[in-house]
Amino acid sequence: MARQTQSEHIEHEDHVHPIVTTGTAALAVDEHIMQRMAERIPNLNQVLEGAQRASNFEHNMTPAQAWAMYPKATLFSMVISLAIVMEGYDLTLIGSFFAYPSFKDKFGEVVTTGSAAGERQVTPAWQAGLQNGAQVGEILGLMFAGYLADRFGYKKTLLGCLIMLICTIFIQFFAQNIQMLLAGGILCGVPWGAFQTLTTTYAAEVSPIALRPYLTTYVNLCWGFGSIIATGVLRGLLSRTDQWSWRIPYAIQWFWPIPVVLGVTFAPESPWWLVRKGRMDEARRALSTLASKSSKAADHIDDTLDLIKITNEHEMLVNDGGNYWDCFKGTDLRRTEIVCGVWMAQVLCGIAFSVNIAYFMEQAGLPATTAFDFGLGLVGLGITGTLCYWFIMPYFGRRTLYVWGMAGMLVILLLVGFLGIAPADNTTIAYASGALLLVNVFIYDITVGPVCYCIVAELPSTRLRVKSVVLARNCYNIIGIAGNFLQAPILNPLGWNLRGKGAFIWGGLCFLTLIWVYIRLPESARRSPAELDLLFENRVSARDFSKTKVDPFKSTGVEVEQEKFMGETK
Repeated sequence: MARQTQSEHIEHEDHVHPIVTTGTAALAVDEHIMQRMAERIPNLNQVLEGAQRASNFEHNMTPAQAWAMYPKATLFSMVISLAIVMEGYDLTLIGSFFAYPSFKDKFGEVVTTGSAAGERQVTPAWQAGLQNGAQVGEILGLMFAGYLADRFGYKKTLLGCLIMLICTIFIQFFAQNIQMLLAGGILCGVPWGAFQTLTTTYAAEVSPIALRPYLTTYVNLCWGFGSIIATGVLRGLLSRTDQWSWRIPYAIQWFWPIPVVLGVTFAPESPWWLVRKGRMDEARRALSTLASKSSKAADHIDDTLDLIKITNEHEMLVNDGGNYWDCFKGTDLRRTEIVCGVWMAQVLCGIAFSVNIAYFMEQAGLPATTAFDFGLGLVGLGITGTLCYWFIMPYFGRRTLYVWGMAGMLVILLLVGFLGIAPADNTTIAYASGALLLVNVFIYDITVGPVCYCIVAELPSTRLRVKSVVLARNCYNIIGIAGNFLQAPILNPLGWNLRGKGAFIWGGLCFLTLIWVYIRLPESARRSPAELDLLFENRVSARDFSKTKVDPFKSTGVEVEQEKFMGETK
């Protein structure tokens, strides 16, 4: 058994293996697992050697080298991720329409009491209903996507969802009443739900380790693109008073599926999915398509295929299953808890309070044009934050950014809450609160926002990746529904009308979430799927992930000497 300085033994099925967190030894595959793997793979030693070469090649690759060697992987992933633009666009429309004069005139009710008496407002119930309708559809879409993607692959599932979206947009565009808008939102939410998981998991499965954090967090950037386009369109149509001021923004949605359909048509299927289906020749061709033929990556295609095969076989032997129930078994239970918690934290951090800045500023007494100008600034800062994250990411780990991001947002929310105690008609306080909310969004989009997409794509086992992301995103949607019901009356004159003081409510939730993140979130930077499998299988604590050495290509029956793993956090 491998030499170790600190170890403890835990029962795993019918054998015992060590947990090593310090010293010169490295975590390795259990000898019993390796023996069973040898029975399934006749030329195991040769495959292990190829997998080791592929792993070393990826770990030694810089981001600049990865961009040059995998240009098609980058291109296809970025084009497919454009599907998220549509979700960001429509959800921003709904939230902004509540402050939109022509929309309120069409679908609102007259306020009879308070400072807003005589104005028309969409009631808190319908505000929550319209926002939650899309999320209900997304929950259904996510569950269907998990089954369909496993059975038919990413490409066929994405194409089917894009066709469905083109059809359901008609309901929103021709809506005659608020009930039709709700129905359209629910039906559009079904393909959006599929996009939420398939774009992220496809990016994780076609990219090398060096590109994985960029391409997975690019999904968050696409959401920002959709949001800023929606806000800009609404700002440009604000002077119109007819029905086209809100119908035209819905019609613009028909443009987005076109480039995505073209990208999906020409993109290769995920090589990981092809290996899981036993289609090795097709997986090899997919890897050849993703890599530049004139680069060193082309020389490592067979080795990369060996790495995928070894990782897949190991996960099958540790947890032989691929359905939703398997996400709650054995070591996958902890992985499911973490990815679900990380995505729920995107709601519980209180970002919803900042996202509704246009409505917040309007209720603070500022004109609609000024409120929408703040909205443009908000989404612009969001995009800038995600771009800044790409530059700071090599110097900080996922866990570090998440913890400090949550802490920074907590401080901002408390400041906004204290400012909200001032008189409601104070314009200076309104501008100061709006500025703080913009800072809050910047903090979110440089830490919690993009890092989440990277973590949820990295931490699940490869065989359960799609289903784990489905469960995580559905947890996000469920918490989001509750958050919408909470947020709607906070600002609405027909509800609690708390204004800035509502930040205290979100600040309390943010504080509790920060505690969970500090205790449970591990560091996954620069870790391959095979390495993460061993870390979870050996129950390494969250705070020891970054300093634990791993060798997924050796058995515990073999002496192992390895340099201490150096991840993105040094």
